[in-house]
Formats: sequence, C-alpha cells, structure tokens
Amino acid sequence: MARDEVILRFEELGFEYEPNKPILEEVSFSVRRNSKITVMGQNGGGKSTIFKLITKELKPESGNVVIGQNLTIAIARQVIPRDELKLTARDFFLKAFEDSAKAGLRKSGGKIHDIDPKIDVVLEVVNLKGHEKMHDRVVSSFSGGQQARLLLASALIQDPDLLLLDEPTNNLDHAGIEHLTEFLKSYEKTVIVISHDADFLNAFSDGVLYLDIFTKKVEQFVGNYFDVVRQIAVQVEKENRKNAQLAKQIQENKDKANFFANKGGQMRLVARRMRDKAEELEENMVDTRREDKTIRNFVIPVQDAINGEILSISSYSTLSPKTHKPVVKKTKIVLRKNQHLLLRGPNGIGKSTLLEAIAQSTAEGSFIQEGISVGYYRQDFSTLNFSDTVYDSLMAVMKEHVEEKMRATAASFLITGDLIRSKIGSLSEGQKGLVAFARLVLQRPGLLILDEPTNHINFRHLPIIAEALNKYEGAMVLVSHVPDFVEKIRIDEILDLEK
Repeated sequence: MARDEVILRFEELGFEYEPNKPILEEVSFSVRRNSKITVMGQNGGGKSTIFKLITKELKPESGNVVIGQNLTIAIARQVIPRDELKLTARDFFLKAFEDSAKAGLRKSGGKIHDIDPKIDVVLEVVNLKGHEKMHDRVVSSFSGGQQARLLLASALIQDPDLLLLDEPTNNLDHAGIEHLTEFLKSYEKTVIVISHDADFLNAFSDGVLYLDIFTKKVEQFVGNYFDVVRQIAVQVEKENRKNAQLAKQIQENKDKANFFANKGGQMRLVARRMRDKAEELEENMVDTRREDKTIRNFVIPVQDAINGEILSISSYSTLSPKTHKPVVKKTKIVLRKNQHLLLRGPNGIGKSTLLEAIAQSTAEGSFIQEGISVGYYRQDFSTLNFSDTVYDSLMAVMKEHVEEKMRATAASFLITGDLIRSKIGSLSEGQKGLVAFARLVLQRPGLLILDEPTNHINFRHLPIIAEALNKYEGAMVLVSHVPDFVEKIRIDEILDLEK
C-alpha cells in the first residue's frame, strides 16, 4: 500500500445538531496513509464531531465521508463513559472490540479469544505497568491519569489502520506525555489527534486540519504545529494589510465623489463613477480570519469574613504503585487566607482521591474550618449535574439569584445565546470546564480545590485562568501536570505525595 494513498476524505460535508444551527458547512479535506494529523479549533467548534462522523456515530446532513476499503479505525475517547466505570479492565477492553465491530470499524466481529496477553502487551506500551489482578480491577479504581492510559490502550489493542486520539494528554503526568509522544513518533500507521497541548502536538505532527468556528469550514495545512500557527499569523497579517489599503482607497473615492457631487453639472457623472469605484473596492475586501475568542479576564471572589486556619492537613493517604494499597504519611500543612498549595505526584498515587476526600470532609488527618464554602473543580466534571441546563447549574450556586449577574458571568466564559439553555451533558468537555469556572466565580468559595483544571480547555484561555488563580485570595489546593500553567500561579507550599 502506497504511503501517499488517501485513506479518508470529507467531501462538501455539512452537519448540524439542531435545525439551522450548522456545526460544519461544506467541509472538505483528505488524509493520507501513515500521516500524523492535528485537529485545531475552539472549544465547542466541532472537533470531536469530526471524529464521530469518521466512526459513523453521527451521519452527515449533506456531503460524504469516504473511508478506504477495509480500513480499520479505533478511537481513544476523551473520557470513559460513566456506565463503563463499573467494568473490569478486561471487560473494558472486550467492549472496545465489540463496539468497533458493531460500528463496522473492524474487518470482523466475533468473540476475542485469549485477550489477557494482548492486554499485557498494550498496558506495557502505554506505560501502565500493573500488579497482580490488574485485569480484574474495576475501571473506576484507576486514577484519572491511569484512565487516560486505559483509553489509549483500548484503541491500540485493536491495532487500527487509523488511530483517532481525542485529548490523549489530559490527566497524564510528565512521564506519561513523554512516553506517548515517543510512541506516536515511531507509530507506523495513520494518526489524527485533537489536543490543546502545543508542545506535544508539535513533536510529531506533519499536517493540521484547522476548524474555523466562524466559517464552519476546515482548512488543511502541511507542516508541524508551530509551522501552521506561523502560517496562519502571516495570512492574517496579509489579509489585514490588504483590507487597510482597500479601505484607504475606498475613503479617497468617497471623498472625491462628495467633492465632485457638490460641483453640479457633468461633475456629478464623475462623482457617480467615484462611488461605483468605491463599491467595487468594497466588494474586493476579504473576510479577515477571526481568531478563536478567548474568555475575558475574571476574578474568583473569596467568601466574606474568613480568617484563621481554613484547611489543616496532619496526615494523608497515598496508594503504593506496586501493591495499590494505602500508605499513611504524616505532614504538617496549614492553609490560611491567600495561601496556595500544590499537590504533586505521578499518576495513580492518589491525588484525586485525596482531593475528593478533603472536599467532602472525609479525609482522616484533614480539617476544614466550619462554615467555609468549598469550590471544587473535578477533572471529570462529576460535580455538575449533566441533566441540568447551564442556566440552572449557574443559578444553583448563587446565594442571591440575580439573573443579570449570572448571564454577565456566563458571557465572560463564552456561554451566550442558546448555549445557556442547553443541558450540561450536551456540551463539549471544554465547555463543561468553562461552566465549572463560571460556577466558581458565582459561588465565592473560601477554599478552592482544583483537580487538573487545564484538561479540555483551549490553550488560549489558560493564561487568563492562571492569572485568576494566581490572584485568588482564599486558600487553594491545586493539582496540575502542566508546568507552564503552574509556573504562572503563586504557590506557597508543595506537598509531593511520592516523597
């Protein structure tokens, strides 16, 4: 099979979730065998929708998705569906095969025999080295980072011709991202990746599909991630320069037209020609590329009248990487107003479990001052009720239900129009993250607990979020595996669970 063979093609494709609200319009692009492609675009712009069209989970309203004959496809999703969290690891992998067969993404269905050796191999590939009875562990018992590796492994175990990765670095620690990057560099098949991690994408990409949320179309670029960002910047500058020149000529012709029109007689004919020329030039102006919108600068207000020891930790429990059994360790940490703690450690050591126990006041050795409002940002968004509308979810955290204030806050996080009446469950993962931040602003917590707050979030928003956290005046506990993000936030104390 030729490397340059086109194995996937979108032809004038259109798709909409609701009537007259298109997500994609006349989208055309092609993907060649063994290429490594990045999908760029704003949160909620339709990147995951493209994957669902490839996997036949969705059908286009118009146009076609043309897939190469006998091409096998597997997808590593952003998150594990809630109904699959109760499965054992073995059943989780078996279900991945079953789902692919049902969707027609594998050459043949049927029962998978002797899957355990295959699981061992693929867990080694994703650097998820297990211990005894790893295959029988319930998926929910794995940490967020380990679940991210399971998602990748569930796609790799199928050995697909086309591998689709949706935000694969979310929840991964530094070692996990490095391991995944090296794997993708050496992977000899076709990969399409959605991610907001610029350095990760640049390490292996040789092409970019840029989804423009304004035009609803996809532009195709050749080159690595940073090459394409530069190409787009040059294009924007060129378009702006051309429009500026045209605008100057248009104004000159309009001024001349007004001048000659006041002269009367045959000068009016000259004035008409000047106006016609101005209209012709206006038609030549190009629609300048509009970059992704960013959220507005925001502040997370702190709860009124708080003082003293907001959070104290005298001991905590971690999980042994080898035995997966809890180990209790002693410490002495006290957080008062305007003090920030960074919780550090590799995937699987128990960071999220500890944060949840602290937030719910069930952690032995941790104490939250009575009356303190806790703002808890979970990496899986399980603090959000997926059946609620965005409107109800935001109003629920407000002490005083002032709709005008709620809508203004929502708008600052790009939650406008019909989106505010949408159900949480229908939003993209990135939009859920923005709703979660809007709730924190409206809640006014005294203690802020944040578990991987960069996951799924457009990289353009991250400096603004980091600045807001840096300026937060309550007590804060943060878990993040993104060094560039953490560096922008004032950290007063670090608790390394591995040491």
